[in-house]
Amino acid sequence: MAFGIRRHELAAWKEKVKRGEIAFLTHYWYDERFPHCTTVTKVGCADVEKLAAWGRQYGLKEEWIDRRGEFPHFDLLGETQTRVLQQEGRLFELERFTKRGKKE
Repeated sequence: MAFGIRRHELAAWKEKVKRGEIAFLTHYWYDERFPHCTTVTKVGCADVEKLAAWGRQYGLKEEWIDRRGEFPHFDLLGETQTRVLQQEGRLFELERFTKRGKKE
């Protein structure tokens, strides 16, 4: 379940993905399989080869791309999420979902 984002943010992410851009979307999230993760960052791109190449630089495997639906993406969680967002200069996306530097 995704929450904590506005409709226009999701629409903008979808448009970027469709255009073949590497697009980021971070939101609150809950999945009982990952009880210590409260956020996820979806990194998507309609050009799956481009997305796979982007992911390789961070040690992400092509088989980890979620290809269900029309928006192929990686789901970044936990330490990987923090590391990738920091290296991409996008840590602000995660920080908006934190209090005093700690995930809720």
